[in-house]
Amino acid sequence: MRKFLLILTFLLFACFVLFGLIRNKSANFGTEDTQGVLSDKVTVANSWFPKSENDANLSDVSVGASASILVNYDTGEVLQAKNSSQRLPGASTIKIMTALVALEHAELDDIYAVSANASKIGEDSMGLSEGENLSMEDLLYGLMLLSGNDAAVTLAEGIARSEDAFVAMMNLKSKELGLADTKFINVTGLDVDEEIQFTTAHDLATLARYTWDKYPAFRKIAATDHIFIDANASHKAFDMYNVTNLLTSYPGVKGIKPGFTWEAGYCLVTYAENNNVKLIGVLLNSPDRRGEMTRLLDAGFAKYQVKVEHPQLAL
Repeated sequence: MRKFLLILTFLLFACFVLFGLIRNKSANFGTEDTQGVLSDKVTVANSWFPKSENDANLSDVSVGASASILVNYDTGEVLQAKNSSQRLPGASTIKIMTALVALEHAELDDIYAVSANASKIGEDSMGLSEGENLSMEDLLYGLMLLSGNDAAVTLAEGIARSEDAFVAMMNLKSKELGLADTKFINVTGLDVDEEIQFTTAHDLATLARYTWDKYPAFRKIAATDHIFIDANASHKAFDMYNVTNLLTSYPGVKGIKPGFTWEAGYCLVTYAENNNVKLIGVLLNSPDRRGEMTRLLDAGFAKYQVKVEHPQLAL
C-alpha cells in the first residue's frame, strides 16, 4: 500500500510539472523575446476604422494622386477615396508610426545619444552631430517638423538598441491596429534597393487618427509651426520650422506629416478641424499635394455646410 501511494504521488507530481511546462510554453508562444522575435498572436487595440473599404467620391472633387482618402475623424465615414487599399510606398509619412512607437515605449524627458550611424543617415535631417544627447521630446520635434531621418534613427537606437528591433516594434503595432496592408522596413521611409516598404491611404488614415487621438504631445508637436531649442552642454541649438503643407495657410489645419522619395512621389497626411467638423486626408503620389489636399478639405467641409475661406492660397 505504501509503495502504491509513493507511485501515485510521483505520478501526480510529474503531471503537475508537465502541465506547468505546457502552460508556460503556451503563455510564451509568440511573445517578444530578448532577441526581438515578435508574435503573430496580437490583440487589435484600435476600434476606429474608416467605415467603408469601397472607393467613394465627393461629387465636386477629383485628385490625380495614385491613392487618396478623406475621412470624418469622429465617425469614420469615408467621404472620398481613390485606390484607398492599394499598397504604395509612403515616404516619410511612416514617421507617424515612428513617433507613435516612441511615445508608447519612452518618456518625453528620456535622453538619447546620437550615434555616428544616426548622424550620417542623410536626406532630410535635424542636423544632429555624433555624441550629442537630446531628450525624446526634442527629437520628436526634429522628426515631425523637419522630417529628420537622424532624429528617427536616434530614437530607434535609443529605445530599442537598434533600428531593426524598433522596426519590429513598428510592425507589431501595425498588426495591433489592424493595418493589414502596411509593412515597415526602416524608421525613416527612405527607399531601399530590393526591399519593399508599403502602406495604403486607408491604413495611414487609421494610423493618423489613432495617434492623434491617443497622444496630446503628438498633437502639440505636429501643430507647432516653429520652435527654437537652446544650446546646452549636451547639444547645439536647433531652429526648426514645420515643413508640413497647409499648416499656416489653410484655416483649421493642425498637421500631420508630408513625405517624398523618388519612388513614393509626393505624399501628405493632414488633420483639419473647423466648426467642430474634423477631417483626416491622405494623398499618396500626388502631382500637387498642396492643391489636391485643399480641394479635398474644401469639399469635405462643404458636405457639412462649413465654408472655409483661405484667400492666401493661390490655386
